[in-house]
Amino acid sequence: MKPVRYTTKSLAFVVLSIFLGNLAFGQDSANVLSDSPPKTKVDDAKKTAADKPAAAESGGWKSLIHAKGLDGWEITDFGGKGEVTRDGDMLVFDKGDPLCGINSKQKDFPKENYEIELEAQRIEGNDFLCGLTFPVADEFCSLIGGGWGGGLVGLSSIDGYDASENSTSLFYEFKNGEWYKFRLRVDDKFVTAWINDKEIIKQERDGHEFSTRIEVYVSRPLGYCVFQSKVALRNFRWRPATSH
Repeated sequence: MKPVRYTTKSLAFVVLSIFLGNLAFGQDSANVLSDSPPKTKVDDAKKTAADKPAAAESGGWKSLIHAKGLDGWEITDFGGKGEVTRDGDMLVFDKGDPLCGINSKQKDFPKENYEIELEAQRIEGNDFLCGLTFPVADEFCSLIGGGWGGGLVGLSSIDGYDASENSTSLFYEFKNGEWYKFRLRVDDKFVTAWINDKEIIKQERDGHEFSTRIEVYVSRPLGYCVFQSKVALRNFRWRPATSH
């Protein structure tokens, strides 16, 4: 067999082929050994979505409670007040005697055309896990969830009648150890409330007076309290609402 003779050009071609082959092999090996797959346009899109500000993804909601402590709030002095403590992102209200709560020190909270949302869980006890006091123009009112023995819901007070006596009164079963979402809306025509995204109250404002029971006067203009129950609170937030 005749020996293979390489010209200078053919030798250069062989060397180049070997070099390119090794380079391709090295790239394949890198892909196999890499801990993560190559980036794609889908990955870039996910990253862009993740980098968006939280406020832009939450429909304009703004937290009412700072990340730490109770800045902007104070424990309400009901006389026999209980303790309010932080547990991560939650606030835990101990059983008061009979009330335990917090009230806002914010001076410029809107008087109308706003929404408030919160999640509450009754850990122990059998009375209201939501006593949200809020402004209605120059008046005030409270959304009660789980009062009068654990199941009564309503606005307190309307035309001098509390939640157990006016047309907003209804029964809702609240189980200890479960989370419930409350949402309240005050616009120029109605005070509306939802539990777990189901509308339960739509009270017309025109021709009616709104007030609070004397026990929660100190919660005004904006406050939250519980009655003889240990309760956890989270996702307490608000946003402006378009007037109707």
